[in-house]
Amino acid sequence: MVTAIVHINAEVDRIPEIAQTIAEIDGVSEVYSITGEYDLMAMVRVPAYEQIAEIIPGRLNKVPGVLATSTHIAFRTYSKHDLDAAFSLGLTESD
Repeated sequence: MVTAIVHINAEVDRIPEIAQTIAEIDGVSEVYSITGEYDLMAMVRVPAYEQIAEIIPGRLNKVPGVLATSTHIAFRTYSKHDLDAAFSLGLTESD
């Protein structure tokens, strides 16, 4: 699984609509409104690296009201939530 963290500058008066539109893009797992230099942060999770290009410059950057983005690719996951999911393969004790 490839994870990209995308910081987004958006038209301030349209942040809720922009966030909702981005959240509906396949591959986007979450969108947060945030403080600081950027207005929104989107988590993109896809099986293959090549899909990042389809989602971020191909769709997310084209959402009306998105002014600029900064994308960061994650190397490893250290979240307990994500690690638990990785080890939960759906196997039962009898398997």
